[in-house]
Amino acid sequence: METLEQLRRRMEAFDDLAGIVHTMKSLAAVSVRQYERAAHSLAGYYRTVELGLHVALRDMPLDSPKQEPKALGAVVFGSDHGLCGRFNEDLADYVRERLEEAADAGEVPRLIAVGARVRSLLENAGLPIQEEMAVPGSAESITHTVRRILLTVDAWQNEAGGQRLYLFHNHPLSGSRYHPTGVQVLPVHSHRLHRLGEERWPSRSLPTYTMDRDLLLAALLRQYFFVSIFRASAESLAAENASRLAAMQAAEKNLAERREDLLGEFRRRRQDAITAELLDIVSGYEASQWQDRDGGLPPL
Repeated sequence: METLEQLRRRMEAFDDLAGIVHTMKSLAAVSVRQYERAAHSLAGYYRTVELGLHVALRDMPLDSPKQEPKALGAVVFGSDHGLCGRFNEDLADYVRERLEEAADAGEVPRLIAVGARVRSLLENAGLPIQEEMAVPGSAESITHTVRRILLTVDAWQNEAGGQRLYLFHNHPLSGSRYHPTGVQVLPVHSHRLHRLGEERWPSRSLPTYTMDRDLLLAALLRQYFFVSIFRASAESLAAENASRLAAMQAAEKNLAERREDLLGEFRRRRQDAITAELLDIVSGYEASQWQDRDGGLPPL
């Protein structure tokens, strides 16, 4: 049975742990807002790139579809830290299933893992990791990570002469919910891009351009790749911190309940100790009374 001092130390440990959980919850809440703003601010830029593709592709003849390259690669956005539920486990399972469907027989895909925890899960699933990158620590550092990914993918393209590239990440939903998602960004299918050129222009004034169409299209596609990877990273970070926020809220509630139970046990033990001390005082007083009156010990 624990002593009062041991119970007191346990309550102090609960208080320290609750302080850590509260700090992590606050950091997760701030981070969620930061990455949500980054993803939302990108929506306008993404729409601008789409409208540029609309203009560049208008009246452009549709090329016949070519055979897709056999080389397969993927960028997986996970996390470096835990305490976010099954965030990495759900994503790793989804990536494994999708790559099994996309890969040809005997083909070994090449992967970029953004996050140490998702890397270990992918390696345990038998997927080789060509490069690991740290998860961006802020919205401002996402750009640096995206540039590194683009350089690696460009090297793959030059080496393999063509690459099928997928982006996998957890897409945030309302509250702390998310769902794994993946999109193929390479090769760029002309049919998919041509649908942009067939959309109705949002104003009555049709824009034009004077530079070479191929140069304009190449520049817009580079921005399209950049925005797609940036948005996947920002959404993954928002989903990770939302999941961590929910986990910290649950942990905070459990800690409060456990501490309340511990406090009740401490009070009961203290009351028992006080009662025992009072009984000892009463027994000692009665014994002294017997000694004063009869000069002997009280009867048993």
